[in-house]
Amino acid sequence: MGELKKLVEEGKIKYIGLSEASASTIRRAHAVHPVTAVQLEWSLWSRDVEEEIVPTCRELGIGIVAYSPLGLGFFSSGAKVVESFSEGDFRKHHPRFHAENLDHNRQLFERVNEIAARKQCTPSQLALAWVHHQGDDVCPIPGTTKIENFNQNVGALSVKLSPEEMDELELIATVDAVKGDRYDGSMPTYKNSETPPLSSWKAT
Repeated sequence: MGELKKLVEEGKIKYIGLSEASASTIRRAHAVHPVTAVQLEWSLWSRDVEEEIVPTCRELGIGIVAYSPLGLGFFSSGAKVVESFSEGDFRKHHPRFHAENLDHNRQLFERVNEIAARKQCTPSQLALAWVHHQGDDVCPIPGTTKIENFNQNVGALSVKLSPEEMDELELIATVDAVKGDRYDGSMPTYKNSETPPLSSWKAT
């Protein structure tokens, strides 16, 4: 952060952001130089960031960039999404898409799909609208390679959710509603990438 601060002061960069940082790391970084945005995974099936990270960002006035707001495509077609995985698709290694977890996780999709049918939108639009409704400080970044999916994502902006509908979605999409870790352990997340305190560093 100290070096990035120098780059800001030299006019070489304008803002500093973090990705998959713990609440502790965010606080330590922000104390060196204001952090503009934190990128984190936030969706109806990844809500653990609501415990510490989201409140920390809001306390410090940091914007939130929510990646994978559609659960890596899960909310586009539910358990069927695994049928579209190509040989090199990294999602094949994600525990939540493994057979032993997928059958349980499809129940979440089915309940979201029921609400979407009632709202006359697609489940992916409903899931994306839920992220949109988290606040003006949240910017979801759904990835897509197809124009029809892009158009669906834009259509999610027109899906309005009442406080009661938000409560209904949150009741079915609790932290315990999903089986399996987000990643297989080979990818660092805020849970396993904490920077050691400076006091513990030793000169080599």
